[in-house]
Amino acid sequence: MSRWSGLPASLDHRVRQLVVRLRRLKDHSGLSLAALAARTPYSKSSWERYLNGKKLPPAAAVEALARLCGADVTRLLALHEVAAQAWSAGRPVPEARPPVPAAQPVQAARPAPPVRSAPPGRSGLPPRAAGDEAPLPAAHTVPGAGRQVPLGPLVLGALAVLVVALPVLRPWQDHLAAARGTGAAPAGRALGAAPEFTPRPGEAFDCRLQRRDGALYAGHSRTATAVLGSGAEGWDAVEAQCLLRHHGYDPGVVDGVVGGRTLRAVKRLQAGSGLPTDGIVGPGTWKALRR
Repeated sequence: MSRWSGLPASLDHRVRQLVVRLRRLKDHSGLSLAALAARTPYSKSSWERYLNGKKLPPAAAVEALARLCGADVTRLLALHEVAAQAWSAGRPVPEARPPVPAAQPVQAARPAPPVRSAPPGRSGLPPRAAGDEAPLPAAHTVPGAGRQVPLGPLVLGALAVLVVALPVLRPWQDHLAAARGTGAAPAGRALGAAPEFTPRPGEAFDCRLQRRDGALYAGHSRTATAVLGSGAEGWDAVEAQCLLRHHGYDPGVVDGVVGGRTLRAVKRLQAGSGLPTDGIVGPGTWKALRR
């Protein structure tokens, strides 16, 4: 039996519960940290940090330890999800940076080089004295105004308008679909930019499948760890239903709600992939869906 050091007093009780559970699994397995490193993709020093509360283990490491020790993977991943939320909430919020002031015209720091005067009789102009000022910029006559306006302020004003307008006119900025019911959502959008999911009777979503970096996506979610059980709803459920349909397992209407038909499709996929047929979409099932 390993003799563990005490966990940090500042550790959240939800994170503490996960770490204690992982320690028990490691102790019951009889494996050392070196043995864990040899049988999982994580080093001995990484396991030392995970099991002493110095760093939150990734979901993949929790799943690897659970499978190695024959533990309930789904329950342990659910415990990890709660601990991850507590870990993120306990991290200090970075200080807000002061707003960047608008660009101001920069005046040249170097003095203008001396202008050599042309010999009399060639340019038709008298030679300039050493103390004469540099010539002013050319002036532009505003049509109908009857007065001349220097070009310098006009150029600076146009540049200021351009700097302000550029962030608004970015052509690469993602735009969310304006109308629901089409299922349109930009593929690879940030999860924080997705609209709030509200199921509506009879509403179905489109599935726009594409492969990126060897993984399959339907344009609604990029998750690989979300846990979906009976009654779950949201964009992750829409993504899972699209991928189930692509693999030939009919989930019914792609409405973003995990019902009985979707659960049966998940179980058939799990059985065909050699996974536990519990009907719960977890990290292992997401891997099979993304293939």
